[in-house]
Amino acid sequence: MQLGRFARARGVRLLSLGEVDSTNSESRRLIDSGERGPLWIVAERQTMGRGRLGRNWMSPPGNLYASFIYGDLHDVRVAPELGFVAGVAAMRALRASAGSQSFKLKWPNDLLLEGAKLGGILLECVGPPAAPVAIIGVGVNVVSAPEGLPYPARALADIGAGAPSASAFFAQLSDSLLEALDIWRSGEGFAGIRTEWSADAAAVGEEVRVALNDETVVGRFDGVDQIGRLVLGTRHGRRVIEAGDVLLGPRATEGARQ
Repeated sequence: MQLGRFARARGVRLLSLGEVDSTNSESRRLIDSGERGPLWIVAERQTMGRGRLGRNWMSPPGNLYASFIYGDLHDVRVAPELGFVAGVAAMRALRASAGSQSFKLKWPNDLLLEGAKLGGILLECVGPPAAPVAIIGVGVNVVSAPEGLPYPARALADIGAGAPSASAFFAQLSDSLLEALDIWRSGEGFAGIRTEWSADAAAVGEEVRVALNDETVVGRFDGVDQIGRLVLGTRHGRRVIEAGDVLLGPRATEGARQ
């Protein structure tokens, strides 16, 4: 793996590992030892890969497993916005390395290829509130996608001859993440990121299900608000959701509230 030219010029560093439990866990250990970034950790294989909500992330060789340590975070309250920053960066990198394919973003943290899961983003924030450090984990199915899941999954290799390698995609990602961070830290702020993220969002204006801890809600996906929360139009009015799983496609809605 190699960083892109822009990332190298900006002083970003890279730690490349053969095997690790998870790149986010390794990031935590490094932060505990004083690391503040900017540093990418990539691994050829993870033995205990993690996804959102502690879910297992299957990690066979050939796919991308990477985490970015970002210490230039002055307010822990805006840390969730970095998930959208990473989504924008991933879309830029996918299009730069794989061309115009049917890539989309699914709230809050999934990357899609033709409606199937291609990858995901795991955002964590550690350290004291006065000096928080963010970990932006990115996993992408490059050569293979897991089977036997309750939802469809795809890999970049499914594109065919134009599919990038994990190394080629990562080089683009390391550059595009800095570009997206520059937008976020500029005068445009999160509004600029939200505009670009929304342009690539899946199912805007369509009916979706959102699985919450104690219920499943059905409604029209009306986008995200000024701080990144999902906005759902239901029969009972507008509903704003901070955390949940968006379920797309033809699924039964029995038992769901509308």
